[in-house]
Amino acid sequence: MLAKQLRSFLDAHQVKYVVIQHSPAFTAQEVAASAHVSGRELAKTVVVRLDDELVLAVVPATRQVDLESLCRAAGAGRAELPSESDFRGRFPDCQPGAMPPFGNLYQMPVYADPSLAGEREIAFNAGTHTDLVRLSFEDFRRLATPRLVEIAGG
Repeated sequence: MLAKQLRSFLDAHQVKYVVIQHSPAFTAQEVAASAHVSGRELAKTVVVRLDDELVLAVVPATRQVDLESLCRAAGAGRAELPSESDFRGRFPDCQPGAMPPFGNLYQMPVYADPSLAGEREIAFNAGTHTDLVRLSFEDFRRLATPRLVEIAGG
């Protein structure tokens, strides 16, 4: 079931999107395989703590978030991966680890790797470990207003 907040947001902005249901999967690569989506177009959402602020970092499923690059791009003193308990309450309509890349729904800035802009469409977790949403990258950019910075590492 699509996160209610996400569905309402996309519908209110009259965005064309497709919901893809798949068998339960927990890692980005498992999700891509289960949903038959390319790892380049599957956007992985990672919560990162920059100094004392939680942000969302969005990279292709085939890559990792380069914390040093994110830290430099954001002008932060340090970047680290918080424990799940540090942010569980921020995503009340999502299963742990299945949050969509729309930080504006959760009062969080979004940083996205520009390599995602090379894809016409992107797909991402929709609040569960069994649902993805696919929409145009341009709609994602317009609605999530991410800062596009090179943050994807090996």
